[in-house]
Amino acid sequence: MLSLVTGASSGIGLQYATQLARDYKSDLLLVSNQQKELDEVAQDLASKYGVKTIAKYADLSLTDAAENLYAWCKEQSLQVDVLINNAGVFFFNEYCKTDLKRIELMLQLHVMTVAKMTRLFAADMCERRYGYILNMSSMSAWMAMPGIQTYNASKAFIYNFSKSLWYELKPYNVHITVMAPGAVDTGLFGLAPNLRKLAVNLTVSIPPEKLVKRALKKLFKGKKADTPGVINWLSTPLLKHTPDWILMLAQKKLKKFMR
Repeated sequence: MLSLVTGASSGIGLQYATQLARDYKSDLLLVSNQQKELDEVAQDLASKYGVKTIAKYADLSLTDAAENLYAWCKEQSLQVDVLINNAGVFFFNEYCKTDLKRIELMLQLHVMTVAKMTRLFAADMCERRYGYILNMSSMSAWMAMPGIQTYNASKAFIYNFSKSLWYELKPYNVHITVMAPGAVDTGLFGLAPNLRKLAVNLTVSIPPEKLVKRALKKLFKGKKADTPGVINWLSTPLLKHTPDWILMLAQKKLKKFMR
């Protein structure tokens, strides 16, 4: 089995690569735009778990990145059995103060590249009648939150796109799962250690390794979608109906984080 993991040099992508090698004995095609870190990860995982690893540098925010990566796989006679579309970016800013290139980068990476990667590799999987695809969305897909308007819109695309494809791909024995986690326990939000621990205990936040373990289980069981955490799952319908005054207050409080 060969698994292609994007954004594999760090963070959640590194967890996907590690657990696929360690727990599923999968060979790996690791893709990232961080060449040095990517090479180190590939060497480390091959040494630790005895799997074949291939490090492939690629900037997936480029308009032809998916086509080029797919063509390269064909040239190398690589058959991708598992596709993990994990690569992503995040920024928090007022839309009219955000550089157009940053907006374009996020939309290209989260929308067009995910759509193209899924289209190209899923077609081969359908022909073989076997394959797995996992796409990373977010609970923010249901949030009309100022400051992350481009991010949450792109994650909403990934969520609905993936759930719709689940029906199309199932007759071909190709399984697609979309994960929509809430907060992931990293340093991204700048919370104090005690607050991060509290968030994890309340299941509002989830450690990256736990998220990935759950995601892979859902993927290989053929589940359509998943939102980890009981509180997150229960609060999802409420996010669609958050009162405007709360969002306006949040905008004032969070303005200091905009960049």
